Amino acid sequence: RLGAKRDGTLVALQARLVVDCGAEPGGTASIVGTLLGGYYKVPHLFIQGFNVMTHLPPVGAYRAPGAPQATFAIEGAMDRLARLLGREPIDLRLQNASAEGDPMPSGRPWARIGLRQVLERAREHPLWQNRRPGEGIGVAVGGWTGGVESASACVRANTDGTFQVVVGAVDLTGTFTAMAQIAAEVLGVPVEHVRVVGADSDQAPYAGMSAGSKTIYTVGAAVRLAAEDARRQILAIAAKELEAREDDLEITDGQVRVRGVPSKGIGLDDITEKSMRFGAKYPPVFGRGSVAAPKQSPGFAAHLVAVAVDRETGEVRIEKQVVVQDVGFAINPAAVEGQIFGGAAQATGWALFEGLTYDGSGTLLSSTFTDYAVPRATAIAPLEAVMVEVPSVEGPFGAKGVGEPPVIAGAAAVANAVADATGVYIATLPLTPARVLAALSRSA
Repeated sequence: RLGAKRDGTLVALQARLVVDCGAEPGGTASIVGTLLGGYYKVPHLFIQGFNVMTHLPPVGAYRAPGAPQATFAIEGAMDRLARLLGREPIDLRLQNASAEGDPMPSGRPWARIGLRQVLERAREHPLWQNRRPGEGIGVAVGGWTGGVESASACVRANTDGTFQVVVGAVDLTGTFTAMAQIAAEVLGVPVEHVRVVGADSDQAPYAGMSAGSKTIYTVGAAVRLAAEDARRQILAIAAKELEAREDDLEITDGQVRVRGVPSKGIGLDDITEKSMRFGAKYPPVFGRGSVAAPKQSPGFAAHLVAVAVDRETGEVRIEKQVVVQDVGFAINPAAVEGQIFGGAAQATGWALFEGLTYDGSGTLLSSTFTDYAVPRATAIAPLEAVMVEVPSVEGPFGAKGVGEPPVIAGAAAVANAVADATGVYIATLPLTPARVLAALSRSA
């Protein structure tokens, strides 16, 4: 339940959350409550959350656990409030959107967030600017607080002037490529000269799980520190060899040169060879980097969705989907775009197809792909990713985790688009043809 003044200012939110944990404790009520009451500035909150154990199979974390549910509830309510007040949905959201320093339901302040920025960019998009009433255009925004954990990394120079980055993380989503780019940028070498070795939790430095949209934010930050440490060691050796001050040196294209004197330089392979041979007068270049669990760096994404609804069959077809996401800083734009597209595709599944069905005894009836529907490639609409960069304070080069935010608001945007097309808001997912037809019949 939302309470607002006639001018659209939110004044109160009341919610009751019941999370089915299955046969083991550990539900997501705290996450749902945090996000449900955190996107917007609401001075009066009353949120009750219950993690309830049942005889169903235990639940586990899956891409932003709890966030799509919280977002589906609050974003549907915001759209209905906008319609009641005669307001533009994005304008109403911007009027109340939380910003850095605003309190979360826990009382802790939001860190630097790009909620307003993604909404503003979504409002400027042609899909939103050129919409017509009842056309079936929906919007929703959602965010993820971001995981945090301590992490370490090391960077080792090889005798040929290449480098090896050693981390304990796994290459779950192209993170090794991004880590190589981070190290290469710091060291002043082509990315092809950096090799990342990981996934050995016994021998490699601590990295924690590759989860929570935190790998680049935490392990990537440790890689940057390790590369900076290795760079300092390289410059110290080069300064002695070139008889120059370290502050006057720069590393470009695998060479350490004296600024302003291009002819005076030494190759990285020469430096590393001098430190890795019998009788070497310098220690091997071996950089270390560690970070304690940094502050959270939340990521937000707004979805714009265009749908067509067949009133005879109840079928909903997504015709266009735009995801505007704050990525902090896109170290590897192609990989980030892939994450955004993947999140949007998964959101399509949650919005229109996917659902677990149990009988009265707790037996799962949708245990195979015969009964559990997932979207085919033909069901995925043309996708567009728009990246907004609101740099994080502690991430490498301002980067944030990007894995979970793009999936969060998709289902809510689809439901809001269906409501725009039909005048009927459906509060249960997935929006199957039978469910849509029943809702249209009840409203007739």
